[in-house]
Amino acid sequence: MTAQPQHTPTLHDQHGRYQRAESVDDFAHNLAAIRARIDAACARAGRAPTQVRLLPVSKTIDEAHIRMAYQAGCRLLGENKVQEAHHKWEAMQDLADLQWSVIGHLQTNKAKLVARFAAEFQALDSLRLAETLDRRLQQEGRSLDVFVQVNTSGEDSKFGLPPEQVGGFIQALPQFGALRVRGLMTLALFSAEAERVRACFVRLRELRDQLRQQAPDGMALDELSMGMSGDFEIAIEEGATVVRVGQAIFGARAVPDSHYWPGLASSG
Repeated sequence: MTAQPQHTPTLHDQHGRYQRAESVDDFAHNLAAIRARIDAACARAGRAPTQVRLLPVSKTIDEAHIRMAYQAGCRLLGENKVQEAHHKWEAMQDLADLQWSVIGHLQTNKAKLVARFAAEFQALDSLRLAETLDRRLQQEGRSLDVFVQVNTSGEDSKFGLPPEQVGGFIQALPQFGALRVRGLMTLALFSAEAERVRACFVRLRELRDQLRQQAPDGMALDELSMGMSGDFEIAIEEGATVVRVGQAIFGARAVPDSHYWPGLASSG
């Protein structure tokens, strides 16, 4: 993977630029626009668009708007807060093929909820959590796709394992038979400085490529979940296979991005 498209900017400084989607047509338009941007980023990087999965992120979005997104074609949605996600899952049982990916930090005492309903969990960052999830999944008779979260920015405000600890962590995961380890996930720096953001994605890709060489049998580590509304094109240029896009699909949230990103003002 080469990183020749060095000029790609971030859009992190443009909170409020996304109008709220209020109809199925709005969602269809937004999804098509994002997929066109994914296609263009793939073309710049010499990748096939089929190598990148779009994960719409519906955190803070109400049921009515989620149902519109579903009508526009969304079948897997990402949620940060497990209790919010579980409530939405319960409320939309009639949409049998709608699945949920929990992408935010998970406290061990809420693992039972993830085990009950989630199709995917992208924030695995401790053996204690892995053990609890595995036990709960065994009780439910289910298995779960998981991503190991890595702190590639070095920020204290971010969850995830330090890169140097990921290798040992992955070696310990095969003992948890209900967890299917798919790859790595990261949150980049929230910055308007594109090269600082890009460096986080490069670090995750290089770590994944290194870990693949000694991965346990049956663990492919194919996936890299990285990139959001403001930086997913850079992430794709650096090898993302999953991009987590919320505001560019659903519209700007009621609170500014700094609410979710401590230290935003000092990071650019």
